Amino acid sequence: MTSLETYWASLFEDRNEAWVTLMLLFISHEVIYFGRCVPYLIADQIPSLQRYKIQQKTIQNTRQNQWKVFRYVLLSHFFLELPMIVGFHPIAVHFGMTISSIPFPTLSKMIPQIFFFFVFEDFFHYWAHRAMHYGPLYKHIHKIHHEFSAPFGLAAEYAHPIEVLVLGIGTIGGPLLWCYFTHDLHLITTMIWMTFRLFQAVEAHSGYDFPWSTHNWLPFWSGSEHHDYHHMAFTNNFATSFRWWDHIFGTNNKYLAHKERQKKERLEKAVRKTQ
Repeated sequence: MTSLETYWASLFEDRNEAWVTLMLLFISHEVIYFGRCVPYLIADQIPSLQRYKIQQKTIQNTRQNQWKVFRYVLLSHFFLELPMIVGFHPIAVHFGMTISSIPFPTLSKMIPQIFFFFVFEDFFHYWAHRAMHYGPLYKHIHKIHHEFSAPFGLAAEYAHPIEVLVLGIGTIGGPLLWCYFTHDLHLITTMIWMTFRLFQAVEAHSGYDFPWSTHNWLPFWSGSEHHDYHHMAFTNNFATSFRWWDHIFGTNNKYLAHKERQKKERLEKAVRKTQ
């Protein structure tokens, strides 16, 4: 056994499996979500990094807004997501998920599973998110998430409780479906997937397009530049992780036109400088 596997086994030894699972999922969620926001909060205080801010003229990542969102998200975590996590263990066990057993699955087993979770969540989120932009659903539910047209990391989970519940299905639905049909999934794989998902969500809402941002070395990745336009324009770019669904279903036409205008403006500016 590896040291991590030994530690994992010790967490569950002589303890209630459901309780340990609850603690693992909730504490890791809080640490990963808010921890992922910290680099962007630091970037907000460094003037030299502001050139990477996507929306230069719309500044909404103020301390007042950050504090407002932090309080809202924290309350949502405790009073909405925590009860959801309570129900995770009995459902996961019913579907056949391995919880406390060791050894952990191999990377060759986890990688295709996590890839499936990404694809499933992205497809589910695309249609659920697109539906949220339908008149009444937008007005009464999704409008909260669009309070900020220039998003920042903490606002990734700033949403109406119904939206949190619906979109949460996309995150946990993939692992549960995989588990139901294969009876071959470990909790550690699910936790790794959730870590990636949180990293993706915070980055997409960060408002920054750094040279090292994920979409700059994975061209099919959505990322902050892609999702920031959605908040700015309140339309197009409904997917979370990948760009292909918006391309296939034609919900990136305005975004592409916007990118063309930006490219033309940069070229004209470069020409003026040479004259």
